[in-house]
Amino acid sequence: MRIGQVQVDAVYDGVGYADPLRFPGTTEDMWAQHRQFLNPDGKLELALGGFLVRGAADRVTLVDLGFGTTQSAVFVGGQLLDSLARLGVRPDEITDIVLTHLHFDHVGWASQGGRSVFPNATYRCASQDLAHFFGREERVTNVLSPVQNQLQTWESSGPIVPGVDAIMAAGHTPGSTIVVISSGSARGLLLGDVVHCPVELIDDEWSGMADVDPELAKRTRNTLAREIEGTDTPVAAAHFPGLVFGRLLAANGKRTWTVS
Repeated sequence: MRIGQVQVDAVYDGVGYADPLRFPGTTEDMWAQHRQFLNPDGKLELALGGFLVRGAADRVTLVDLGFGTTQSAVFVGGQLLDSLARLGVRPDEITDIVLTHLHFDHVGWASQGGRSVFPNATYRCASQDLAHFFGREERVTNVLSPVQNQLQTWESSGPIVPGVDAIMAAGHTPGSTIVVISSGSARGLLLGDVVHCPVELIDDEWSGMADVDPELAKRTRNTLAREIEGTDTPVAAAHFPGLVFGRLLAANGKRTWTVS
């Protein structure tokens, strides 16, 4: 995706396939109306990875870090560094890591073997998430501990690095953040896990997955949907299939999702 003078590339780490009924409160009948978001086996594809942002000043920014080399019953990661190499970028060339939140599938490549994977980068996250996860969630603590001296936090919406801004979007986690990429009048949004599947933008009553505060998360998603529907703003999220951008269209009182 080209946003003004800024290039945004998907950095693929892996994929998972989940039973769509993992979305709380959903039924097979509800999903029958949204089969376009399921694969032929009726599973929900959940990509893993992040987004490489280049062209804003002299920064090389990576938004989210995927799952790392570990595996789970749903997710298999491990490809993020190979994906970066295919884009012509070495780990030591990354200047900034922006973490939309601190669930493990977004921080998995922060360190490996007790050493920072991105030795020259400043790691950045919301202070609310650091307080919520670090020292309390073992896997997150273990992977972030080796990069503590590289870590900086933000507390509210505003600039993070040139061309990259934070919009606080609490609910999924206390410090869940939407990342805004801007260049001139153009802008795009990286949603982190504010949205896992585009269906959550189409239907105001749809629930999210693994939300720390489900009701607040739903209000946050609905506010986002109202703000972007019918605009030309491209949006992507860390688990959208293929890590592709799309737009939320509005017509005849209904929202539809289209891939950019």
